[in-house]
Amino acid sequence: MTKSSEITTAGLLAAISFMIPMYFGGALMVQVGPFTATIMSHVPTFLAMLISPLTGAMVGFASGLGFLLKLGPIAGSRGFMHIIIGFLGAYMIKKGRSYKFVLTALLPVHALLEALVVIPFGKFALPFIFTSIGIGTALHHTVDSIIAYVFARTLNQRAKLFKAIEIRN
Repeated sequence: MTKSSEITTAGLLAAISFMIPMYFGGALMVQVGPFTATIMSHVPTFLAMLISPLTGAMVGFASGLGFLLKLGPIAGSRGFMHIIIGFLGAYMIKKGRSYKFVLTALLPVHALLEALVVIPFGKFALPFIFTSIGIGTALHHTVDSIIAYVFARTLNQRAKLFKAIEIRN
């Protein structure tokens, strides 16, 4: 992938990452009590991990900004955790880990980060945070990982978009 292709793809993924909570949040959102999950909101960040750590972080930032503006500080704080997830995932891929391994390994990290970041808001008891936010995020991460993996394989087969990183099993 050329540098200009990387920049273009990163920009598109960042725009999609921002637009999902802003414009599709209602249609794609699942709410269980105070916990919300917007289906496909992790997909742009998970795809950005296949480009570079900086791209993963940038797309994660766009996601956090979209959630902050649409749903407020708690959802925004959880969304900004995508910066860390995008960066770590891309770094692991850059070090030779397979995409499937990275998506799986990041699940507990992602769930823990999103649970921990809501603690300072003091609105919920710790057991509730870890069961609702932690387990909810883990389930959401799993669904979005499957979607991202299918997208990445399809894009790779059709356009060789991620040719620098083969989608290994």
